[in-house]
Order: sequence, then C-alpha cells, then structure tokens
Amino acid sequence: MGPSPAHNRKPSSSPATKLTTLPLIALIFYDVSGGPFGLEDSVRAGAGALLPLLGLLLFPLLWSLPEALITAELASSLPSNAGYVLWVSSAFGPFMGFQEGFWKWTSGAMDNALYPVLFLDYLRPSLPFFSSGAGRFPTIWILTAALTFLNYRGLHIVGISAVVLTVFSVSPFIALVVLSLPRLRPRRWLTVDLKRVDLRGYFNSMLWNLNYWDKASTLAGEVEDPARSFPKAVFGALVLVVGSYLLPLLAGTGAMEGMKAGEWGDGYFAEVGMSIGGAWLKLWIQAAAAMSNMGLFEAEMSGDSFQLLGMSEIGMLPAFFSSRSKYGTPTISILLSATGVIFLSWMSFQEIIEFLNFLYALGMLLEFAAFIQLRIKRPDLHRPYKVPVGTYGAIAICIPPALLLILVMCLASLRTFIVSGIIMLIGFVLYPAIQLMKNKQWVRFIDPSEPVESYFETTALRFENVADEASLSLLPEFSSIKHELPEKEPDLETKLE
Repeated sequence: MGPSPAHNRKPSSSPATKLTTLPLIALIFYDVSGGPFGLEDSVRAGAGALLPLLGLLLFPLLWSLPEALITAELASSLPSNAGYVLWVSSAFGPFMGFQEGFWKWTSGAMDNALYPVLFLDYLRPSLPFFSSGAGRFPTIWILTAALTFLNYRGLHIVGISAVVLTVFSVSPFIALVVLSLPRLRPRRWLTVDLKRVDLRGYFNSMLWNLNYWDKASTLAGEVEDPARSFPKAVFGALVLVVGSYLLPLLAGTGAMEGMKAGEWGDGYFAEVGMSIGGAWLKLWIQAAAAMSNMGLFEAEMSGDSFQLLGMSEIGMLPAFFSSRSKYGTPTISILLSATGVIFLSWMSFQEIIEFLNFLYALGMLLEFAAFIQLRIKRPDLHRPYKVPVGTYGAIAICIPPALLLILVMCLASLRTFIVSGIIMLIGFVLYPAIQLMKNKQWVRFIDPSEPVESYFETTALRFENVADEASLSLLPEFSSIKHELPEKEPDLETKLE
C-alpha cells in the first residue's frame, strides 16, 4: 500500500532542498546529545562512577529505545511539521494537541537557553572575561543572535553543518578513549558514596542527556521520503548517542587516579583530557564542546521553529507563524524562539534542566498515550514503519518510560511545581483566547486543507464514499468556516487503477 496523496503533496513555499538520512541522523544526534558535554553532572550527583554508568546501560533501554521506536512509527506515519502536536491532536482532539505544543515548545526554549551557557562554561578556563562578570550576558546575547541567523539561512545548511560538527565533536573523545586504555582500572567504575547521592540531580541529568528523540518529528515535512528516512535516522542516532556517552565516561572515570566525584561539573571533560592527554587534548575538547553547543542550539531551534510553523499550517496558530523566508525557514517562529532563549538566559543550569524536564515529561506522557490511542482508534493507519508489537505490546513498552517520567516529576522541587503549574495555566487560557481571535477574524488563520483521511489511509474509505469524519478537516474545531472537500481528487481515478 503506497502513501496517501497528503504524503506526496509539497507546500509551494517549502524549500526545494530536502533533508536526507545522514543530515537527519546528525540533527537527531544534536537534538538528543551532541556528545558527552553536560554528562559530567551525573557523576557529581551520582557520587561516583557507578550510578552514571548503570544509568547509561539502563536508561537507553527503558527510556531512549521506547521513545525512539514510537517516534519512528508516528513520524513516518504522520509526516508533518506539526510533529507530536499532530499525533496528540489526532488521538485526543485539538485542545490537548495545543497543550502538547505549548508545553514542548516552552521546554524546548528552556533547553536551548542552556547551550550558550554551556558554551561559555567550557571556555571559562581560557577566556574568563566572556564567561563571567560583565561580559557574560552580552556574550550570550551575541551568540544567540549569530546562531539564530545561521538557522534563518536554511535547514539544509543547518543539516550539513550538523554532520560536520558531529565529526568534530566526537573526534577528541576517540583520542581520549584510545589514550586512556593503558591507564584503565575497572575497579574505579564501581565507586559510589550512597550518602552523597543527589537523586533529583541524578535523574534530571540522565533524563536531560537522553531525551528529545521526538523533536526531529517537527522537521518531517522537510525530510526527503520521511517514511524511509525517519526509522533509519532514529536508530542510527540511537547507536551514536549511546556510544558517545558511554565510551568517554568509561575512559574518564576509569583512567583518572584519585577521582573526586564532587569535582565533576560542566566542562570537566576538558580537565580529564588534560590529565590523560595533555594541554592539546584539553584545548581540543574545549573547542569540540564549543562547536557541539552550536550544533545543539541549531538543532533545537530548528525543531522549535518548525513546530510553530506546523501548528500554524494546521490552523492552531495565526498564519504569520507559517511565513517562510527566501531560504525556506519560518522567520517569525525563529525570532520567537530566539526571544525565549534570551529571556531564559539568566536562570541557572540546574534550574533550567529541572523546569524543562518537568514540562517535557508532561508532553511525553501525552505522546505515549497518543501512541496507544492511535493503535486502538486507527488500526488501519498507514504505518510505513510499525513497532513490531500489538496493542498490548504497545502498552507494555510505554510503561517503563512513563514510570520514569513520573518519578522525575515526583522528585521535582516546589518551585518547579509552581512554575510548571503557571505555564500549564497559561496554556489552558491561551487556547480559548486564540479561538476567540479566529472566530472574530482579528488575525488570519490557515484553514486546514487536508481531510482527516489524507493522513489516515484506509482501504475501505478509498473505495467507498463514506459520510463520516473523512469529510471533516483534521482539526475541525480550529476552522471557523467548514472545510469543503473537492468532489473528486484529480488523481483518484489513476490511483484506483
């Protein structure tokens, strides 16, 4: 069974150059990881090497693999820039889809605010003026502006840049692993001081370093042959992410004599490089960290801005969010995402991680529920890639990551509960406010042009004229004017032949 007409349709404003599998792997790698930078906090919070190493063995199985599988299935089945917003909307309606989009965009903006901070943290030993004091915030703002401009220049450039940055970011750790081999002492991997373990910091660090597998789904409309590209890219990125974390951590904790867990923090891998390889390796790791954070920023901003574009294309946000530059990039959406990054840049690293993890967890619980609901509600959904389990299997693979998310949320501080509650309240109020804007026609909205069955291809509905929800728009509540279907699609007779 081939893809439905909606899968073959390309918006006239969409860029001619599409992402292929290799750049998509690099973008997913940067959505999730970008290398072991930022992993150091897990050693400090875990009070030794044992818990982080166990986490890197268990979390990918309990968390990353289920999320990657679900992303591969739904992104290849519903290739839209709305990504997970479309998944949740299709399962539970537009109100919950909007909340999903608002939570995930806010979480993404918080996540992106970390990368200029991490960039400066790695440069602090060599360039202290730019990473502290009066020079810190102007430097963050200048970095944000420069990286935003690169994002504006085109997703294809961002994808190619991500491939180059991936090679550069991973290469010093290959050298680190090789040089550490004669100095490895496996007993050092078993160190842990249970009295000093910070469970909240540990779980937040591990989750943050292994999340956002679904972010690339918001680029599905920009990917060449997403039905084939997404599964390959997701699983290729999974191997790359786990390897880029586990091997450097094994090398760093196993080769460092007299390792003190309390010293591990942002930028500590540079000191590990100094101890194992010398000043040249330290400088190489610092340069790789700086470049990696550029890649992380670009990948996150691409996902956030194209998510807003996708929400606009299905009528959830005003039409101006879908306007593209001459490079095919969503200009207004990029500017809004950059503004969110600058606004959040004053917060501390740990505060941002905890806030974004809480909102991210809310959104992921909705995605898991949507995955199960679509298996029940739409068993006939055309799935170019399908997780090889039935309905009960789909429920089973969602249970471990859902429990992990709930645990992370339960460990959150009172401040995080308050901030997240305020953000959720804003989302609940924003939805009817946007509806009012649409009904009053204060701002132009795009009327969703795709009937629901253009995304859900079924044999029965292709051969029979059934007057049910196939005659409704994908998100009917968002359209103030009832969408009228054409009497006959131009290519329908050819398709049936």
